This record gives sequence, structure tokens and C-alpha cells, in this order.
Amino acid sequence: MAYEVKNAIIQRDALDESFELIDPKGLFKNEEVLVAIDSNTLITIQLLIKSILINDFKKWNEITELKDNEDISSLFVKLGYTREEIAKLLKSLEE
Repeated sequence: MAYEVKNAIIQRDALDESFELIDPKGLFKNEEVLVAIDSNTLITIQLLIKSILINDFKKWNEITELKDNEDISSLFVKLGYTREEIAKLLKSLEE
């Protein structure tokens, strides 16, 4: 099952604080409005999608408390993933 999270980079110029869209694939060339998401959150979203597709949530029912200001990347720790398992998921995103 294939999926794609379309993304590009929005880079801010430190001198004049303008933004430049870096979009080598031209995915957003006709878009008038874009939303920026930091890279850690984007990677976490990709990993979550991959985990959903392979039905690989180790301890989903054990998550009983979420804080409003908690970073989404901590979700994988709560789901019981080890570093090695996260690395394996990251590698599978490249395939």
C-alpha cells in the first residue's frame, strides 16, 4: 500500500524575513496558501501513517494521559517503540 506525504521546504531569509518555497518537484507551484510544519513533526506524521498502514501500534490502548503542550514526537515512546524500531520505520519510509 503506497502513500505519500507531499512536502516542500519553506525557508526564511534572516535579513529581510521573507520566505522562499523550495519545491524541487513542483508540488505546490499553483498553491496560493501553504502551511509550514517543522521537520520533526513531519517525520512523526509520516511514521504514524506508516504505523497505521501496517497496524503496528504496540501499546495504543495504554495511553491514558496526553498533555496539551506535549510534543507529538513523544507519542512513539508512549506507544512502546525502541530506538531501533523507530530507526527501522524511518528506513522503511525511504523504500
